Amino acid sequence: MPTHAQQLLSLLAQTSFRLGQFKLSSGGTSDYYVDCRTTTLHAEGGRLTGHAILELLEEKAIDAEAVGGLTMGADPIVCNVATASAWRALTTPGAGLLHGFLVRKAEKAHGTGRRIEGFCREGARVVIVDDVCTTGASTINAIEAAREAGMTVAAVVCLVEREEANGRPAVEAAAAPAQFISLFTAKQVRAEHVRQLGAEKA
Repeated sequence: MPTHAQQLLSLLAQTSFRLGQFKLSSGGTSDYYVDCRTTTLHAEGGRLTGHAILELLEEKAIDAEAVGGLTMGADPIVCNVATASAWRALTTPGAGLLHGFLVRKAEKAHGTGRRIEGFCREGARVVIVDDVCTTGASTINAIEAAREAGMTVAAVVCLVEREEANGRPAVEAAAAPAQFISLFTAKQVRAEHVRQLGAEKA
């Protein structure tokens, strides 16, 4: 039986990966594009995302109370990981819950004026998540917001790392001493996409 991560990789390659000429949000160009939201907002893709990331955190022995990230790439990831932790708690005695929070790109101009929605407790250990890491700017934004709110960043996880020259070093510097972990690299997703295309033509 394939693991949740293996099944997620297959779905990402099928629904989220495209070959062609694309302009990236960083301003650069690429011969491929990964839109993780078509997978993380997919019913089965969302379930797999939640369990795969939860299992990664367990494998790395990362202890945290909540998971969060910058809207909107992180939104479905956060919700699915939190839900997966609730399902795990039903079947595993002593398993803790991972609550969710979302980081606004700017503070609200009305109401409480806060930037973080959902879980927010000073001193809490949290995991920052993102869908695709290119330059790492959105991930770093979320790391800074969580720390400004008084929370401790226990780890940083991205679904797909594009392995751009400055991306990982920038995130690692911002996350330190917490570790930065990618569930998949773009090379892995691309290889699976090409494999699937070959299988279709065979």
